[in-house]
Amino acid sequence: MAQAAGGHPKQPAVQQNESSLLSDVESTTSPQNNKGSGALRERAQEALYAGTPRRIIGNDDAIFDHNNHKIKEDIIKMIIQYLQDEGYFASMMTIQDEANVRVNEHLRHRSQFKRIKTAIMDGEWSEMEKLIQKTPLKDHQHFLYNFYKQQYLELIEQMEYQKAFALLTKRLKPLEHMGSLHNEFKDLCYLLTCKCIHDAPFFKNWEGVAASREKLVEQFSSMLEIESNDLAVARQEMQQHRLLHLLKQAVRYQIEFSRYHPKVVPIVPTLMMGVAAFIWCWFWVVDRLLEDYSCFVLPNAHRTTFRGHRSNVKCVDFVGEEGSMLVSGSSDNMVRVWDVEDGRCLHVLGDGDIGGGHTSRIWDVTSSTSGDLVVSASGDATIKVWDIRGTTDAACLMTLSGHEGDVYSAKYHQSSNYVVTGGYDKTLRLWDVRTGTLLRTFSGHKSSVSRVIFNPLGNLVISGSKDSTIKFWDLVSGVCVKTYSSHLGEVTSVEMNKDGSLLLSGSKDNSNRLWDVRVARPIKRFKGHQNTSKNFVRAGFGPDESLIVGGSEDGLIYIWDATTGEVLQRLGSNSPHSHEDIAYRAIWNAHQSLLVSCSHDCTLKTWWYDEKHPFDQEDDF
Repeated sequence: MAQAAGGHPKQPAVQQNESSLLSDVESTTSPQNNKGSGALRERAQEALYAGTPRRIIGNDDAIFDHNNHKIKEDIIKMIIQYLQDEGYFASMMTIQDEANVRVNEHLRHRSQFKRIKTAIMDGEWSEMEKLIQKTPLKDHQHFLYNFYKQQYLELIEQMEYQKAFALLTKRLKPLEHMGSLHNEFKDLCYLLTCKCIHDAPFFKNWEGVAASREKLVEQFSSMLEIESNDLAVARQEMQQHRLLHLLKQAVRYQIEFSRYHPKVVPIVPTLMMGVAAFIWCWFWVVDRLLEDYSCFVLPNAHRTTFRGHRSNVKCVDFVGEEGSMLVSGSSDNMVRVWDVEDGRCLHVLGDGDIGGGHTSRIWDVTSSTSGDLVVSASGDATIKVWDIRGTTDAACLMTLSGHEGDVYSAKYHQSSNYVVTGGYDKTLRLWDVRTGTLLRTFSGHKSSVSRVIFNPLGNLVISGSKDSTIKFWDLVSGVCVKTYSSHLGEVTSVEMNKDGSLLLSGSKDNSNRLWDVRVARPIKRFKGHQNTSKNFVRAGFGPDESLIVGGSEDGLIYIWDATTGEVLQRLGSNSPHSHEDIAYRAIWNAHQSLLVSCSHDCTLKTWWYDEKHPFDQEDDF
């Protein structure tokens, strides 16, 4: 059951305001240039609600097979074209040289195909027989049968019956089963006694030597492993700026699927490899391609409340990268999967007569990148892997056992092949979720492990513990390579930004800290919330990584300016939609442009930017 806030109707496209373009550049495109919290609020007000994001079309692999050799060749061709257009001739030649191995192979085949076609039309049977043995054909024996049949018919036409008989017995008889019809070979034998080819019933419509050779050429082309239409495509001239054209389409797709659009067109001060100058989408300019498009927003209003759990909700996460679903875990021992937009509960994992569920509270949930699989960590000392692809009840694929006591945290690896877990027994464990195998155990913490994650490269595991330390572990060797110990209380959360340069940690000393990983020291401290009791209150990175979001024991969701450390927003303050008890966690999803929180009041809530709703002011704090 869901309770949703009123949405806005889809807004028409906004006309360009040329007079305001220059003045709005810094606040729109360069967060590092913003001075103070007011600038971030002004920047957030430049977002225009555009409607509910469309559902994704389907499985990317089903639409686009990146392993298809034709697709790979097309990508190489587009890269070569782009490098040539931009004047990177040395790079272009290097790629061409590497790709020419396959290109030359295709050229050799193409030359051979032309020789075979010429030999067929000229009736050079001995030459053609040599060439056929070296040619890749889909059905080699079938073509050989047609080839010998053509040669045989021409010998009958020339009344060279002795040669025809020798060809029939030595070449055609072993391939008799390849005939298109059962009576065909009988009529071939009958022709030895006929004065004319048309006397045999099967060949009464034979059109003569020239026409039958042309048909044989057509059959040959259709049987090539490298088909004739491939060669035709290879000869076609590529559309100008083909790579840029596809990039424009991709960015346009991302913007169209976004919940918010910017009101004012930003002017891009810098270019990335010359590409951004070409990427105009309606009224927006995109200044980077290494990340998906998202419009900066500052959540300021409640959107939907999700009800269904019968006890406090310890954890929540968006499912997969797209985040069109939510997964939550509760002290009612249940894992639930929800629809982000309408709040429907899609799956209750482990409920009812199906079995296979947990027997104690759920401490953490995580999902694979594709969103097909969900992992839950529980107080029953087990980790369960769930398949949620079906429209009916989801299935428990496997149960991972090995921890001694509660499992407090679980996190999927970027490859979706591994999961790392941490718990009461002071250890971290790495699992292969394809086989259910325990690959490695990491030991070194002096107290329970409260949170585990992977770094963006996937070669390190990072853990936070009740012993007030944060440790970095090498994934291969299992060795602890670095330890942070500046917190004065138990560490309840750790998160990393996208490039792995910053680490955000939360602790029961009433603070969240931002660490510069390169120098291994904290650079910012975020305060104002409450995190001191026996709860895992966690924080994470918000929109554009220029905001920090986190839960609090006062039931509010706190949003900080990552640069200044100031509190920008307290979601739920002076609102009838606030959590009624501890807010354990807040997570931002850029694809959905939504913030989700979970609470001790048995609910989940999503938060968004509503231009009709005022922001918190400094006096409110």
